Amino acid sequence: MAEDRARNSKSGEKTLIRDISFCGVPENGSNASMVDVKDGKIIRIRPMHYDWKYDPEKDMNPWKFDVRGSTFEPSMKTLIPPYSIAYKKRVYSPARVRFPMKRVDFDPGGAPGSTGPGGRNTQNRGKSKYVRISWDEALDIISKEMNRLKETYGPTCLLYQCDQHGENKVVQACHGAGRKLLPLWGGYTLQIRQPDSWEGWWWGSKHFWGCEPVGQGKQSNLLLDVAENCELLLFWGCDQETTPWGWQGQLPSRLSYWYSELGIKQIYVCPDLNYAAAVHADRWIPVLPNTDAALYLAITYVWFKDGTYDKDYLKTHAVGVETYEAYVMGEEDGVAKTPEWAATRCGVSARVIKALAREWASKRTSVVIGNGGPGIRGPYATEPARLQNICLAMQGLGKPGVNQVKMIEWGLFDFPDQYAQPKPLRVPNLRKAYTGGHPSDKNDPSLPKTLVPKAILEGSCDWWGCESETAPREDQFIHRFYPAEGASKIHAVWTDSPSWITCWNGGNDYVRAMQHPDIEFMWAQHPWLENDALLADIILPVNTKLEEDDIAADIFSGQYNLLYPENKCVEPLGESFSDYEIVCMLADKLGLLEEYTGSKSIPELIKYGWETSRCADLISWEELKDKGYFVVPTADGWEKEPRGFQKFYEDPKNNPLTTPTGLLEFESTGLKEHFPDDKERPPVPKWIPSGITHQETLETERGKKYTLLVISNHPRWSVHSQHEDITWLREIPTCKIKGPDGYQYHPVWLHPSTAAERGIADGDVVSIYNDRGTVLAAAYVTERIMPGVIYIDHGAKWDPIVPGEIDRGGAINTIVPRNVTSKNAVGHAVSGFLAEIEKTDLDELKRKYPDAFNRPFNPTAGPGLDAVMAGGEE
Repeated sequence: MAEDRARNSKSGEKTLIRDISFCGVPENGSNASMVDVKDGKIIRIRPMHYDWKYDPEKDMNPWKFDVRGSTFEPSMKTLIPPYSIAYKKRVYSPARVRFPMKRVDFDPGGAPGSTGPGGRNTQNRGKSKYVRISWDEALDIISKEMNRLKETYGPTCLLYQCDQHGENKVVQACHGAGRKLLPLWGGYTLQIRQPDSWEGWWWGSKHFWGCEPVGQGKQSNLLLDVAENCELLLFWGCDQETTPWGWQGQLPSRLSYWYSELGIKQIYVCPDLNYAAAVHADRWIPVLPNTDAALYLAITYVWFKDGTYDKDYLKTHAVGVETYEAYVMGEEDGVAKTPEWAATRCGVSARVIKALAREWASKRTSVVIGNGGPGIRGPYATEPARLQNICLAMQGLGKPGVNQVKMIEWGLFDFPDQYAQPKPLRVPNLRKAYTGGHPSDKNDPSLPKTLVPKAILEGSCDWWGCESETAPREDQFIHRFYPAEGASKIHAVWTDSPSWITCWNGGNDYVRAMQHPDIEFMWAQHPWLENDALLADIILPVNTKLEEDDIAADIFSGQYNLLYPENKCVEPLGESFSDYEIVCMLADKLGLLEEYTGSKSIPELIKYGWETSRCADLISWEELKDKGYFVVPTADGWEKEPRGFQKFYEDPKNNPLTTPTGLLEFESTGLKEHFPDDKERPPVPKWIPSGITHQETLETERGKKYTLLVISNHPRWSVHSQHEDITWLREIPTCKIKGPDGYQYHPVWLHPSTAAERGIADGDVVSIYNDRGTVLAAAYVTERIMPGVIYIDHGAKWDPIVPGEIDRGGAINTIVPRNVTSKNAVGHAVSGFLAEIEKTDLDELKRKYPDAFNRPFNPTAGPGLDAVMAGGEE
């Protein structure tokens, strides 16, 4: 940040401020950190102090909650999570890609589909070792392959995978630096990222209450609203002691403790007694994974029966209530959705359902959803999403204390509602300087991420909607096809976001798709040798953000908005470059460098970030560099801004929602018009145990063979697929468990009764399996999980024994459902599915797959360079 600053001791130690945000929307950051560097190496990462260069009262106008005789205010330092503090381990990981690499049995001169010496050997992706090559050779291979493929098939044969989560970078990009290059080259096919944390809201709730772009409830000023007005908080599948770490740090944890001090009751509804529930819950109500729809229906049954809902509100704020009531009370199908009916499906007793319904109706209640998580990312997730909305609506959505609360990411103010706040609150926005792709960007042709394996393996597919991650509700009624008219099938893949296998649906299908002979060439650029990168023909080394200059904005921490330039802390490891620099080198090979860069240097682009940040009138470039950061003062009168759905609650006619009627739609107008006969996402939300897309409940035939329901949460000790190689974290038993072979296995939680029925003891290596494959893990036997349920975090590092069949690393996404949310909603479904578990015979596996067990492995970091280099690391 600015110049090397802070202390310069006799030992040569220097301190730099950096942004260590690892996930979220690429052009936004969270939780700025301080990085101590000594003799060219990172020695420590620690919180940054807001008052280092600024006087809080004079310069920052601190916000404060004074509620019920108690005060809550921001800390004077950033609340960074544990893996930010430990991130130097990630920088110096043995899995860092330090030089360009080529798959040893890939010959770019080989004919498409060729095998053996001189062939492309696509069938060996994920199995082959690598050799070191020079940058010139790597770029020559890539540029020649690109031009050959374009000449043979046309440019749309190249699928560009540039989404997913990554380090927070702006000018140096984190993903998508090629989005500007490829149109100059002639075109491409864009992989569209689904709204992965919001699937049920995006495909369901937008048809109930609008709330573009992602369908989650309006958030402005809700943290204060909760403090002032709530009597009960229902944390539904929410763990604010874990999930916010990657986005917002520890502010939600502080808030939860404070809410308890205020006397606000907290009930957690989730299959597992998660970390937040363990310390904050007044009561834990365990519910079977992906059965929440049945529970919501039974709650509304009680309200209809008892008359304990806001009838007058629904008359003026909602449509379709009578149709919904007919379904709930059994008039439509002859089955009343009673607590007794729900109990057999969701695992919550009828007595508890009735008690929950009556307590909810008797108190000013908000539902806390975190962000989305497993409760909204399963088969038919549109139904529990809409049904949760209906529950809130029936109690007067938008009245003080009645809202849907995220409690992570955007803190005090909604996004983008916060843009409307009066001066001087000015949220820094660095999008114009960002050199990567953005979720709202569009390209024709495109392919939804969830359908990539199907498109390649089957050769064609079709879907509705999904023009972009931020597409409006109406886009869901547009029919699209692969291959698009006039476009080629996919024959090459370029990825700078290689986390498909471990974060998306049907990971084993993706492996098989990348091994398909149609995919003649695949290359990856990434800082680490992990996951999809192990399938690539060419791998290019990328810097971490601590090895490059950039500019950053911290707007997710929920404390203060920051803008700051970033200085390189240490020299790049090996021969690595930033994503942007790599695309510049490729553009040069293609003769497009000048057109690609617009003749702007990286320092010029960084300054351009300040110029277009919306803060240039508040601080000069020279002062920003001198001070090193800018704290945007809190606006006067911020507490008077509308809260959640308040304006709609007070005057629905003049503050309509973005639904077709402008009202809450218990029966969706759009779905009724376009998909009136859809049994999997009907106009009125329902309980859907199975259908043509999924058979993932215990009520199905598959439920007799695979008798356990799997919940797959956001990981506590990493963010999606990142941080798996931070060795300090791997010493924590709930992060990794050492097996008898010395390998550190990903833990899977199971109840003592579930374990006893299968002869499994704590610490045993087990196999989690279904008809889609097998994943090894280590048993963590605990009463913090329901009987009949197993819990394993998603995002573990892929370490295949047999690529596409058996994984040793705990990558549960390899066996999640391959199909999308439902027939006409192409979101992913990655939790609440069927599997079975048994103790693993490691000796038998070693005999059957000796190569997989005899290869070198780093027990604290998974596969490293030494495991994949032919003849060892050079």
